[in-house]
Amino acid sequence: MNDQIIDIGVNLTHRSFASDRDDVVARAQAAGVAPMIMTGTSIRNSEEAARYAERFPGVLYSTAGIHPHDARSCGPDTPAKLRKLAALPQVVAIGECGLDYNRDFSPRDVQRRWFEEQVKLACELELPLFLHEREAHYDFVKVLKPYLPRIRRAVVHCFTGSAQELQLYLNMGFYIGITGWICDERRGKHLREMVKRIPTDRLMLETDAPFLTPRDLEPKPKDGRNEPAFLPHIVNAVAGCLGKTPEEVAAAATETAKSFFGLADRKV
Repeated sequence: MNDQIIDIGVNLTHRSFASDRDDVVARAQAAGVAPMIMTGTSIRNSEEAARYAERFPGVLYSTAGIHPHDARSCGPDTPAKLRKLAALPQVVAIGECGLDYNRDFSPRDVQRRWFEEQVKLACELELPLFLHEREAHYDFVKVLKPYLPRIRRAVVHCFTGSAQELQLYLNMGFYIGITGWICDERRGKHLREMVKRIPTDRLMLETDAPFLTPRDLEPKPKDGRNEPAFLPHIVNAVAGCLGKTPEEVAAAATETAKSFFGLADRKV
């Protein structure tokens, strides 16, 4: 596959990239993966992502948000800090935000409060939402529904849910992010059928690196670390499910991502 493909979710500030982050970006570009959207998961992390993205204009962008795991660290100054970050030209979405009832690293009421605060901020600033949901579908939808008329765009990142959940998200007008989970013959088997239900103009692709290394990747990275350079492997898997060429899938997903994040209008 020689075509460009956008990775909409990569955690380049993760400590596993500390020693070779620039090389990871170079390998991704050599593999045709660019631009890349760096995921912000806390104030500190979002600030680091924005600073790093600034070094690679047009190649790296970032989001600004509080992951539900970090909701417990929020305080009265959190909205103002997110608003300041969101004003930067390289910051293209609010998130990663949402609910995670699988690990409950933050109390559920605290998760819901700060998720809603970020939804409000995205509506106010007319920015897309980069969403996280794990084992919290009912409350997740309950928080979002009142804001649907005002939500500019939203993507459910790393979707791994049920067919019913997928259909509801599509009915809500949301976009869907697919990761290397689809390459896992154990956990991702259901996704191989469900991806066919996602309209082409709502499907985006991501590695979620350094996490979720495709299980069937050969050769496997020695350290097990996922990289954005591996996104073409995910493209190939999705193409096989859809009965399309990798080039067709890459072109469609890239156009969708450019439109979703408003990249054509960004001056960085």
